[in-house]
Amino acid sequence: MSFDGLFTRAMCKELSSSLKGGRINKVHQPYKNEIILVIRANGKNHKLLLSAHPNHARVQITKEEYENPAEAPMFCMLLRKHLEGYALEEISQPNLERILIFTVKGRNEIGDISYKQLIVEIMGRHSNIILVDQDKQIILDSVKHVSAAVNTYRTVLPGHPYIFPPQQHKASPFEADENDLLQRLDFNSGKLDKQIVTQYAGVSPLLAKEITYRAGLVNRNTLPDAFLAIIKRIEAYDYEPAIMENNTKESYYLFPLESVSQKAKCFPTLSEMLDRFFFGKAERDRVKQQANDIERLIINEKEKNEKKILKLEETLKESQEASKFQLYGELLTANLYAVNKGMSEIEVVNYYDEEGSTIIIPLNPLKTPSENAQNLFTKYQKAKNSLEIIQEQIEKAKNEVHYFEGLLQQIETASPKDVEEIRQELIEEGYLRKKQKRQSKKSHTTKPTLDHYYSSDGTEVIVGKNNKQNDYLTNKLAARDDIWLHTKDIPGSHVVIRSKEPSEQTILEAAILASYNSKARHSSSVPVDYTKVRYVKKPSGAKPGFVIYENQQTVYVTPDEEIVLKLKQSK
Repeated sequence: MSFDGLFTRAMCKELSSSLKGGRINKVHQPYKNEIILVIRANGKNHKLLLSAHPNHARVQITKEEYENPAEAPMFCMLLRKHLEGYALEEISQPNLERILIFTVKGRNEIGDISYKQLIVEIMGRHSNIILVDQDKQIILDSVKHVSAAVNTYRTVLPGHPYIFPPQQHKASPFEADENDLLQRLDFNSGKLDKQIVTQYAGVSPLLAKEITYRAGLVNRNTLPDAFLAIIKRIEAYDYEPAIMENNTKESYYLFPLESVSQKAKCFPTLSEMLDRFFFGKAERDRVKQQANDIERLIINEKEKNEKKILKLEETLKESQEASKFQLYGELLTANLYAVNKGMSEIEVVNYYDEEGSTIIIPLNPLKTPSENAQNLFTKYQKAKNSLEIIQEQIEKAKNEVHYFEGLLQQIETASPKDVEEIRQELIEEGYLRKKQKRQSKKSHTTKPTLDHYYSSDGTEVIVGKNNKQNDYLTNKLAARDDIWLHTKDIPGSHVVIRSKEPSEQTILEAAILASYNSKARHSSSVPVDYTKVRYVKKPSGAKPGFVIYENQQTVYVTPDEEIVLKLKQSK
């Protein structure tokens, strides 16, 4: 993993320089495994994110906005009791482990000086955040409880003594020299990157591969030089935090890793890099879990309508024989004199054919000639009526498919709050049953929360991320002469520029936002239509989020996450 022991050491120094001596003013727990501490230090507030997420565990200062639940979880309430108002005395890391200890000092309920430790263990799915009474070394509580049945080495439960994870007894890379390396590594057995990880504390497989990559033709002469050069740089805190992209996969580290990619984007601090790297990633995981049931429902409904369209189109082909029954009826009526009861068919001349060809008309021998003619006209009328109904049903099913495709796209870019709005929409449309809850205070209808951006020249651009937000933005919030944008024939968000005459640059930037918040997020040269809001109409009875528009112009843009981030932070 990228957040190895050496990365943790670097983060410890970065946090100490920014936060040490600061006071914890607020504690929030926006999600199950994540804590936000608002710390006042060096004249400003910092948001310290502590994450025990199984896939995205980390510690950093963040500038991202997090939505807090209406009711704080129990662990959050406990942290508020023990940490709010306390001063951050020290941030430490034991033995290059992926552990950070935040030691805080304050006064307890009876006014005595009290020391607490908030210990963050960054260990993948075993990550945890644990509050410990420093003097007694007793666990007060943790974000994840671990019983003896789960872990025989140590129990992580309130009232139990805090025990560090088992030590691996590895050597410190900062104490290594060429002789030490040559003694510890077996150059004959190969897999030297794995040997480095096994022998030295704080070194991840990612860094070990970089060391062997920089050694080139790995041998007893080249490897020590590569190892010591990198370790000395880390020891001197000589960092250039970077994100490397290899195909579609991204990695991050303290500096660009040549073994991953020759292209790297560098950042001034580790925290800024992590904000950029994890932009949307952890939220995507949370949304996927939260929206799993409705996503499955939407996919099923979409597939059901697609199958329905295929069946209806087959029926449509059969119904298109309506004109044949009309022709049979008219020709039979003209030849009634030649038909006798009991005949099963008759061959007549087709007067509508210039060449005068003949047609064999099937008859019901139990019916009279006039009854046969009437039967053919009845079949014609039924087929004609069913033709209109089937075409209406096909159109309705296609609209349903388009609607569900839009919902799937919205889930891809949704926040947890957006998911709840999508769920509510499905209940209102009759696709989901409303869960019965105990009666509580009457909830007031709240306005949808929209995403606000600012173009290069400071013009406000607003984005709706689901149908409820889109309807509110376009039909209620936007002024008639504001500029409205949407990807052309592609499911996506409604975007509004709050200006009557925006600059060309603003239109292009808003179009990038529209393309980024659409099904074409990973495409290039995406067509985006724009027009005045006055030309956008919602047909009567249309599905949520559906509109028609006219007088549009089209621009072609390529979605760019860097530009989206810049527009989000530009004001």
